[in-house]
Amino acid sequence: MKRAIPVVALSIAGLIPVWRYEPSVGGTTTTTAEQPVTTPSSSATGASGTVVKGTTVNTEKGPVQVQVTFDGDEITAVRMLQQPDHPQTTAAVPVLISETLKAQSADIDTVSGATITSDGYRESLQAAIDAKG
Repeated sequence: MKRAIPVVALSIAGLIPVWRYEPSVGGTTTTTAEQPVTTPSSSATGASGTVVKGTTVNTEKGPVQVQVTFDGDEITAVRMLQQPDHPQTTAAVPVLISETLKAQSADIDTVSGATITSDGYRESLQAAIDAKG
């Protein structure tokens, strides 16, 4: 009985942070005005090449949209216009961009821990590549 009281008290103390935990819902970092998924891709030609925006993909973590710069058929840069405000997304974006520049396509691997963002990224990236035509 002497051990039971401390065990119960410590168990309850250990569960309090779990009960108080509130996951972030729908928090996003948006650098452009939000657009619906059905918005067509847009492109522009500048001194540094053709710049194409992918469609905005609404994921359960938040919207994902990329902007791709092409020099001819080569992908020279990728920039995230919208991305979920989540630590795993923040860590995954540089990996996704690096893999895109290596592969020169949307045929890249999912980043572990950021599956939803990776899927949205690939979808927006493929839309930009298709729009470039």
